[in-house]
Amino acid sequence: MVYNWLVRTIYPPACLLCGGPGARGQDLCGACFDELPWNRHACPRCAAPLPQDADENLCGDCLKTLPPWDEARSPLAYGYPLDKLIQHFKFQGDLAVGRLLGELLAEFLAAGEGAKPDYLIPVPLHAARLKERGFNQAVELARPVSRRLKLPVMLDVCARTRATQVQSKLDAAERRKNLQDAFSVVKSVDRQDIAILDDVVTTGATVTALTRALKDAGAARVTVWSLARAASDF
Repeated sequence: MVYNWLVRTIYPPACLLCGGPGARGQDLCGACFDELPWNRHACPRCAAPLPQDADENLCGDCLKTLPPWDEARSPLAYGYPLDKLIQHFKFQGDLAVGRLLGELLAEFLAAGEGAKPDYLIPVPLHAARLKERGFNQAVELARPVSRRLKLPVMLDVCARTRATQVQSKLDAAERRKNLQDAFSVVKSVDRQDIAILDDVVTTGATVTALTRALKDAGAARVTVWSLARAASDF
């Protein structure tokens, strides 16, 4: 804590979007913080952004078919300028951006109510993808969440057993097929309450596949936490 205070004193936070002085102890100014695409009206089951005037509690996709997880929470909708920050973090390895995004997610989750899960599982990368990228973005986001919520991060419970194609290049149906049997559960999760964490949930194919693997292995409850949520398509 003293070290963090000293670093912030010598190197005060600067906004990673506009370069101005940071606010609230973060590398983001107040104006850019307000301009982020906050997911203020979301489906309570899958966290998909809903129109402000939507009459239904659940989104259209959840009304047709509920996803396999029990709850989802996501503070932001996937859009500008958040998309630029996420891309800079994932594909240029900017861990300072990753730390900021993880702090935003942690702050949002800490303000929520309800029982906490037993532990966090960041969505695993295949070994080949991890070697190529050098880090797992979900793990980096999980670090500040773990500290803030005092939850253990479990990296050895699940494994990605197939080197799947990059999801962003596929449509919804291709994403679901791409993730079939992509995850295995290698440690007991029997009757556990688990939160899986990812950077962005788009179609939900990745977290659906991981949730099903965990529930098939005996998990009692699975919650999906993500930094950002795009439109759903289950």
